[in-house]
Amino acid sequence: MKRLTILGSTGSIGRSTLALVAAAAPGTYAIEALVAGSDVAALAAQAKQFRARLAVVADPSRLGALREALAGSGIEAAAGPEAVVEAAARPVDWTMAAIVGAAGLRSTLAALERGGTLALANKESLVCAGEIVTALAARTGARLLPCDSEHNAVFQALDAKDPALIEKIVLTASGGPFRTADLATMRAATPEMAVKHPVWSMGAKISVDSATMMNKGLEVIEAARLFPVSPDRIEVLVHPQSAVHGMVQYADGSLLAQLGTPDMRTPIAHCLAWPDRMGVALPRLDLASLARLEFFAPDPERFPALRLAREALNAGAGAPTILNAANEVAVALFLERRLGFLDIAAVVEETLDQLGAPATSGLEAVIALDAEARGVAGRIAARRAAA
Repeated sequence: MKRLTILGSTGSIGRSTLALVAAAAPGTYAIEALVAGSDVAALAAQAKQFRARLAVVADPSRLGALREALAGSGIEAAAGPEAVVEAAARPVDWTMAAIVGAAGLRSTLAALERGGTLALANKESLVCAGEIVTALAARTGARLLPCDSEHNAVFQALDAKDPALIEKIVLTASGGPFRTADLATMRAATPEMAVKHPVWSMGAKISVDSATMMNKGLEVIEAARLFPVSPDRIEVLVHPQSAVHGMVQYADGSLLAQLGTPDMRTPIAHCLAWPDRMGVALPRLDLASLARLEFFAPDPERFPALRLAREALNAGAGAPTILNAANEVAVALFLERRLGFLDIAAVVEETLDQLGAPATSGLEAVIALDAEARGVAGRIAARRAAA
């Protein structure tokens, strides 16, 4: 029996992970801990259904409600940021890291510190503190498995025995809801328009990131941390059909691609069963019905976020931390209707221009820079909103 902890259990990734656990043969998996942000009702229901030993809500004000919801179940309840880290540090075989944003960094590191296998769906951890994360995994012997659909696809197609034979890797992007929209339409975009993804079912924040293509920019940075290729050998192509999730091109001209239906249960299942594979009851990709596969270069004028991410990656040091922090602030304000859609990238760019690429040494320096960047981005956004 494989013991699991799921960080971010009530989000889309967490729910998909638990759906796979529920479909598995009895006795295959056992849940040690489930961690959620503030949705006590969903967390308690999950904990009872899967007989978790521990349920943690990140919002400390919700501890009383969680205890009440779990009364008589025998399931331990806890709350607050430290409780989240303690849950991640519990000894298990496999952890899903799916807490959205930089908020997932400490728990990701706690899971890596105690070893085991970590399925990483929280790309921001690698963006903000890539060297810290990878160095810790190497020191403890923890296995870091990429769970983003694109990175998991590359992982499946990658033969890393000789990195010199890898010419490039390709990350695909659906193009989001504004793939063919003009700048005027994007300037007037509402949160409802931005979160209406044409292919994937995702949370609001990542849906907006997909609409700006910042999500793909963050994935370029993540790929540079995960795979043995230089940033100039990481390519992004817009692929509206979302059938090809990632590709690896080799020195002999071979291009290996991983294809599948656009459903996160596929990469999650690959990580959950790795190094084996598990059966998943999903619709199979029907290439005859699909009929065609299209690929386009991203438009840098309409989607400047991709350029900003590459510039931050090339600048190094704390620039990716600043990029991510400013983006999280700007997206949150957009979702609150306090900032325009095109202003998201503008806020990020101005924050990067103002703060540069300061050196960061250690986790506390990263966290301090993240906080500083959020403050700067907030002030920039307020000024733009008032203009």
